[in-house]
Amino acid sequence: MAGSPEGEKKEEEIVKGGELLFWGGSSWDTLGQKVTDASANLVSPTRLRSLLGVNISFVASGCASCHCVALDVDGRCYTWGRNKKGQLGHGDTVRRDRPTVVSELLKHKIVKAGAGRNHTLVVTSDGHSFAFGENKHGQLGSGSARNEIETSPVRCLVPQVSDAVCGGDFTVWLSSLEGSSILTAGLPIYGQLGHGTDHEYNARDSSVRLAYEAQPRPRAIASLAEKTIVKVACGTNHTVAADSNGFLYTWGFGGYGRLGHREQKDEWIPRLVETFQRQNVLPPNAIVSAGSQSSACTAGGGQLYIWGKIKATGDDWMYPKPLLDLGGWNIRCMDSGFAHHVVGADDSCISWGQAQYGELGYGPHGQKYVFPVSIS
Repeated sequence: MAGSPEGEKKEEEIVKGGELLFWGGSSWDTLGQKVTDASANLVSPTRLRSLLGVNISFVASGCASCHCVALDVDGRCYTWGRNKKGQLGHGDTVRRDRPTVVSELLKHKIVKAGAGRNHTLVVTSDGHSFAFGENKHGQLGSGSARNEIETSPVRCLVPQVSDAVCGGDFTVWLSSLEGSSILTAGLPIYGQLGHGTDHEYNARDSSVRLAYEAQPRPRAIASLAEKTIVKVACGTNHTVAADSNGFLYTWGFGGYGRLGHREQKDEWIPRLVETFQRQNVLPPNAIVSAGSQSSACTAGGGQLYIWGKIKATGDDWMYPKPLLDLGGWNIRCMDSGFAHHVVGADDSCISWGQAQYGELGYGPHGQKYVFPVSIS
């Protein structure tokens, strides 16, 4: 306001939230196995009783996860699902079927979160990061992999954190630290950490069996030191990132063309995706997403591009192609699982792909759609 006295406190930014709806597999301990309890799945969008009346501002559940994270507008962190590695952060390995507040984080305001196969990352409003769950590969970023499981939050060795996302067994942080805008730690098997090596070695007890050295200390990606990375997404074993100039980079496992380079070669350092250059760079409000076997982003005009293994049959998309079914929609957010995708577009929620556990949200008689359909 004009003429306001100096020293007057600025109003805090209002965090918008809403009601959480959940659908998909919820037989947590058997998901992904040959035998599972289909009766526990929620095949239609469902309100969770323990979150009724809670204003949720952020949710996270990775494409390899069997657990979920939700944050409310006051910065409280809720977790539920599988907990065999302590990935819920409650100091134990007991499964939670209902969203439960992580009590050790109540002293912090949590604003971002990520979920890996068996680990969880959170980011506080003052730029700190905490992690819990499996740490066999150093994916918690605590500087040590001595403890293979951390059932309570431990501090990550990354300063000035703005975001943290998880792959299957690795983690990526975004930081405002100059020259270190993106850092990684964890399992390096396919080069998904972006450091130019997979840290492969022969195991001591065998000259044939290969192992991969854990990387527990978060390390800035040298080839991106001159770039400012502003958006990042992780698949199970690959990474997608956009810089402040709108250029897109991918690295890690290259199977099914999920890196978008017209070949299936693994990339050990970030490689520029040629499609998004010149007149087709990503706008500041672009969406970047990654599933287990695919990648996606929005580019010029808000058009959604996707590449990798898009459906069970037919050719893989080896480079980014526009998904014309969603042309003209204002895509606000997107996430992908093993073989399905969900976007928030205008005031609608749209899904497509393969559904094993009701994850498309079409109800008890819903079909598996290979093209986008609005969830009614």
